[in-house]
Amino acid sequence: MQRVCTDCGGTYPSDGPWRCACGSPLDLQGLPELPAEPPALDRDAGLWACEDFLPVEPHVTLGEGWTPLIDAKEDGVTYKLEHLFPTGSFKDRGAAVVISHALERGADRVLEDSSGNAGLAIATYAACTGIDAEIFVPADAKPGKLRAIERTGAALRQVDGDREAVTQACTEVVEAGEGYYASHAWEPLFLAGTATFALEVAAQRDWEAPDAVVTPLGHGTLFLGAAWGFDRLQRAGWIDDVPRLFGVQASGVAPIAAARGNDRDAGRNDLADGIQIAEPVRREGILDAIERSDGDAIAVTAGETEQAHDRLAARGLAVEPTSATAVAGLNRLRERGVVDESDEVVVPLTGQN
Repeated sequence: MQRVCTDCGGTYPSDGPWRCACGSPLDLQGLPELPAEPPALDRDAGLWACEDFLPVEPHVTLGEGWTPLIDAKEDGVTYKLEHLFPTGSFKDRGAAVVISHALERGADRVLEDSSGNAGLAIATYAACTGIDAEIFVPADAKPGKLRAIERTGAALRQVDGDREAVTQACTEVVEAGEGYYASHAWEPLFLAGTATFALEVAAQRDWEAPDAVVTPLGHGTLFLGAAWGFDRLQRAGWIDDVPRLFGVQASGVAPIAAARGNDRDAGRNDLADGIQIAEPVRREGILDAIERSDGDAIAVTAGETEQAHDRLAARGLAVEPTSATAVAGLNRLRERGVVDESDEVVVPLTGQN
């Protein structure tokens, strides 16, 4: 396995840099080949249930993986309960893989920038292994998320400004050689971890992909992981078709929706703070995944998010507002006739914090 630049095609070893010398993000090349038929899966092994699916050994795990897939007939959707992970979000998928890789490369300190959930996941898995962690967060991040990160023993650095300012502060420390950048946006092994979402959905549906998957969309950590995973399963012949992939962004901070011609003249959706990413690192990769799957990206307002959040709560699903954007987005997609009422749709409920 090696790292390959998404722009210039430059290659690096598996324990190479966090980005290409040209400044572009890296993908993975040469992942283990999957067998012709799906093997028996050991679900007790969590994310590593399929031996050939992940390119690192399980050096740290908290039992993550195999979140429930439940039918919500009243909503005409199947929810995957990603908020039931150990730290309360799907980011544990990437954190378990990235911190396992950190151990393999001999890192004794990891750095991450996050609005909350990714930082908590990295800090938690680092704490399990004895690796020091420093997490860069916006100064106005939710106090509950900040306290949770601090309780892991990680150093917390609050940065004034937007998410781009937080990332810049973190990468300056990374470039100074002060630790391994365990980034949910830049590190391709994080996406290898979130790709297990696709493996689980396919296996839980007896190797039949849904018609569509609708996710919240900021940096695209879950969206791209799903794209990678479903593409890999189709190439191996484990599923016949790749689902259409739809990303839902927060109005006012919706660069992918705007690039697709779906921006909205609406106020900033501050309820969905977890996906307010003005400049996604993997913008071109997200747009390519949308195009290849015949999907799309749209934006939802704070009002639409609040209504969806309330409806989920009434169903007994206690999630954070950012999770509800995907539900609000599915409603808009159906109203526009982009997704049919008869389509089988999976929506991940991504976090509870």
